[in-house]
Amino acid sequence: MKDKKPFERLPTNVLPKNYKLILQPNLTEFTFTGEEVVDVEVRQTTDKVTMNCVDIVVKSANFSTNGSSVKSSEITYNKEEEETTTISFPSPLPLGNGQLFMDFTGELNDKLKGFYRSKYTGTDGKEKYCAVTQFEPTDARRAFPCWDEPALKATFDVTLVVPKDRVALSNMNVVEEKDVADDASLKTVKYATSPVMSTYLVAFVVGEFDFVEGKDADGVTIRVYTPKGKAIQGQFALEVAQKTLPFYKDYFDISYPLPKMDLIAIPDFAAGAMENWGLVTYRETALLVDPENSSSAAKQWVGLVVGHELAHQWFGNLITMVGRL
Repeated sequence: MKDKKPFERLPTNVLPKNYKLILQPNLTEFTFTGEEVVDVEVRQTTDKVTMNCVDIVVKSANFSTNGSSVKSSEITYNKEEEETTTISFPSPLPLGNGQLFMDFTGELNDKLKGFYRSKYTGTDGKEKYCAVTQFEPTDARRAFPCWDEPALKATFDVTLVVPKDRVALSNMNVVEEKDVADDASLKTVKYATSPVMSTYLVAFVVGEFDFVEGKDADGVTIRVYTPKGKAIQGQFALEVAQKTLPFYKDYFDISYPLPKMDLIAIPDFAAGAMENWGLVTYRETALLVDPENSSSAAKQWVGLVVGHELAHQWFGNLITMVGRL
C-alpha cells in the first residue's frame, strides 16, 4: 500500500500583509489578465517565495525593497499535488518589508469555482455570461497567486477593468471609477481597502444586474442585486437584511465593520450561498422571492439563508478558524 503523502502548509518565511490586485476579465474569450503587488514581510532568509497558484500563468515577477528591485530567476509550478508556484531569485531576499510584483493570466473557467463564467439568458433572449467568484475553500488561487490559507490574512485593494455597460462589485465600496484612456468601451473601478481577511472571502462580480437598495438602522447601505427585470424579487431579502444586521450588531456587541452590504443572485452557483465579506453570493432560489407566486416555504428558506450568511460576517469573517494539522 502506498504511503499517504503528509499534509503540508505553505512556508511562513515570507508572509503577505496587503494585496493590490488589478484584474481584467474578458467575457468573450473567457480569460483574464492580472497585475498584483503584494506587500510582504520576509521573516527568514530565503531566495524563494512559495504561494498557492493553479490554472494561472505568472508572466513575470520582481521583488522590490528600499528602492531597489530584482527580477525573478525562475518561476516553477507544482500543479498536481500542492497547487503552488515558487518564484526564485538570484540572491536571498533582505529581511523585513518588501513588495512582490507579478503579472499573470488565467481562465474564466466553467468549473463553478475560482474566477469563473456564469451563463444566463439576457432580456433580449440571447445567451450571455457574467464573471463571478467562489473561493471557498481553496480556490482564490485560481484567480490570483496568493497565500490561500485561512489563517494567513491580509488586506486587499481590488481594482477591476470591465465593460462600461456592466455592474462591477467587490467586497468594499467604490472609491474611484473612470474611463480607460485607450479603450472607450472599458472603465476602471477601484474599491476601498478591505479589513484584514482570509483569501477565501475575497469576491468580485461583473455582469448585468438590477438592484433594490435600503439602509439599516445604523446607516449601512444594503443592496440586493437580481437578474435584469427582477428587482422586485429582491425586496424581501432586502427587508430581512435590514433587520438582521442591527440584530447581530447587538448580539455580538460589535458593529458591522464595512460601509455596505451587497447580496447578489448568481445564475450558475454550486453552493446555496457564500458569505464573502460585504458581497454575499446566492443561488437565485436562496435570495429571490416573487411576491405573487413564491410560497411561504420559499420565503422562509430565503429568510433562513440570508440570516445565516449575515451571521458569517462576524462569525467566520471577522473571527476565523485556524486550521490544525
